[in-house]
Amino acid sequence: MEDRGEGQQPLKQALEMLEQILKCIREEDYFYTRHARHEMETEELGEIRDDEVVETILSGKIIEDYPENIPYPSCLIYGRTSEGRPIHAVCAYADDIGKVIIITAYEPSPNQWTDFERRRQ
Repeated sequence: MEDRGEGQQPLKQALEMLEQILKCIREEDYFYTRHARHEMETEELGEIRDDEVVETILSGKIIEDYPENIPYPSCLIYGRTSEGRPIHAVCAYADDIGKVIIITAYEPSPNQWTDFERRRQ
């Protein structure tokens, strides 16, 4: 996991955030930003469905951590759908409301990502 924030967030905190995200997704305590909906609908490699985002998060792992994001720390999750489609989802856990915010979701370009997990330089 790459830390893309200003400062180090301990692995323990990132794992705790992932646990909260997974719990909320399973309990359907999440919502999409307008930006996420737009990106999903206009994805150039084909529209991304809600069930694909859920599968991605449930099967995924944090590949980048953004502990300094405001108003909530967030992370980039990489996973694959049941059909094998690679998806990236940026999620935040809003502890004050107990919900996950799906900030964006997209299919990563192999030109920009190595194995869909590391940004190309």
